[in-house]
Amino acid sequence: MIAGLLLAAGAGRRYGRPKALVEVDGEPLVRRGVRLLSDGGCAPVHVVLGAGADEVPELPGAVPVRHDRWPDGLGSSLLRGLASLPADVPAVVVVLVDQPLLSPVAVRRVRAAYTVEGIVVATYGGRPGHPILLGRPTWPLLDRYAVGDRGARELLRDRPDLVVEVPCDDVGGPVDVDTPADLLRLRRSAAYEPPG
Repeated sequence: MIAGLLLAAGAGRRYGRPKALVEVDGEPLVRRGVRLLSDGGCAPVHVVLGAGADEVPELPGAVPVRHDRWPDGLGSSLLRGLASLPADVPAVVVVLVDQPLLSPVAVRRVRAAYTVEGIVVATYGGRPGHPILLGRPTWPLLDRYAVGDRGARELLRDRPDLVVEVPCDDVGGPVDVDTPADLLRLRRSAAYEPPG
């Protein structure tokens, strides 16, 4: 049982509203992220919510996790999400709500490369991105890395012995949607595919 964790707590200041609520083809990014993890074979799926949490639509098949300290940054959201998972979950696949080009195929590839003690990371052009799988033995290491807006990136850099890289260039991309202009560019790109 490999869980899924969607980080969707930020205020989206540059976008002008929480990105969890931004719609792409009529679907809020938060629901798109839940579908990404579910279609990738993750269960259970937990969603860390903060800014705009009361406006988030119902998330069938997911467990909402309120995080009142979301202004502390991405790192605190990651730690809150990990703490919410059941004790028998051996690993979790983490994705960000603002990367709509991520693919369930990438999630499945990362899951397939799972090792009990390690980290599996999707790469694009040889650079690490999401999804990222964190084996439970690595979670305590994040206490010193997941600070402010930092997540696991520095852990990957410092502990390459724990990391398995999985190329995913052919099944999506790690593009962030930080502004409405970013979303417009994304929808005009050749890499964009509407749901379904």
